[in-house]
Amino acid sequence: MKITRPAMAGTLESSDCQVTVEEGDGGISLTLKSAVIHQFGNRIRKVVYETLERLGVEDVRITIVDKGALDCTIKARVEGAVYRSVGETELLPWGRRIR
Repeated sequence: MKITRPAMAGTLESSDCQVTVEEGDGGISLTLKSAVIHQFGNRIRKVVYETLERLGVEDVRITIVDKGALDCTIKARVEGAVYRSVGETELLPWGRRIR
C-alpha cells in the first residue's frame, strides 16, 4: 500500500495515541513520543512495524504521540491513518489484514 497523502488517526486522550502518516523518503521513518517510552518503547515500535508490514506499507514517515495506548489501540490507529491516507473508506477489511 502506498501512502498518497498525509492522514491522522487517534487522540491525545489518556490510553490513546495519535498517529500521523505521510509519504516517505524511502523506507519507514518512525518518530515516537511517549511518557512510557522507557518501559514500552520497544514494544510500541514492534507493534507499529508489524502493522505496517501486514498492510504492505514500505515507504512512510509515521509519527506517534502515545498516551499509554494498548497494543490493540496502536494497531487500530496505525491502520486507520493508513486507510485514510490512501482514501480507502468503503468496505474496510478490518480484521482480515490485521490480526
